[in-house]
Amino acid sequence: MRPPPKRTPLTGAAALSAALADSPCYPPLLGEAHYLSPDELAQSLDHTLSQWHDNGEFWIFGYGSLIWRPEMAALEAVKGRVLGYHRGLYLWSRTNRGTPLQPGLVLALDRGGSCTGIAYRVDQTDLRGKLEALWLREMAMGSYRPAWLRCLLADGRQVSVLTFVMRRGIPTYAGRLPDEVVRTVFELACGRYGTTLEYVTRTVEALRESGICDATLEALLQRCGQTQAQLKP
Repeated sequence: MRPPPKRTPLTGAAALSAALADSPCYPPLLGEAHYLSPDELAQSLDHTLSQWHDNGEFWIFGYGSLIWRPEMAALEAVKGRVLGYHRGLYLWSRTNRGTPLQPGLVLALDRGGSCTGIAYRVDQTDLRGKLEALWLREMAMGSYRPAWLRCLLADGRQVSVLTFVMRRGIPTYAGRLPDEVVRTVFELACGRYGTTLEYVTRTVEALRESGICDATLEALLQRCGQTQAQLKP
């Protein structure tokens, strides 16, 4: 019996076509991008601050890139857990980690379960100015809903934290995706800040450095990241 012919690795456009053929649900149909106006951002921030019950402390909860790229200096950074939401790759990204033609994925908090991350206590001096920079980063397209959640800190304290949860009723809500789609995103998606694969790998490493193991995210990375994702021990 003749041995099967050797397959020549695909490159360029041929590799792209093959990857897209393997993932019929990718790329998704997202429609036109809509960015919030300065007035809309200001109104969102005002509404969020109006719900803050000032007890002398202001906390922000980071579960993704805020862990390894905080937006502002913190008086404290403490491991903490929020209930009712869990971390996952639920938001399509067509700028930061992908493009309109090849969207990437970024993390969001979606309903159910719990999530362990880092709670930051922020100096309230010029608080609004600090939050305006955060709003430009996290709320530019209104994909998240700012929310005040109860957070149990590692040292036993319970605090109210500001964080950003997924808005399910928008076109960029990805939901739970099959591995073949995530694998295609890892192979193809790259935006102004780099690839989706780099983003997920860096987040898993930052979680580990903070003493947090997200078994679900690590398993997804191992299944779909292939040899490109070499996590630091």
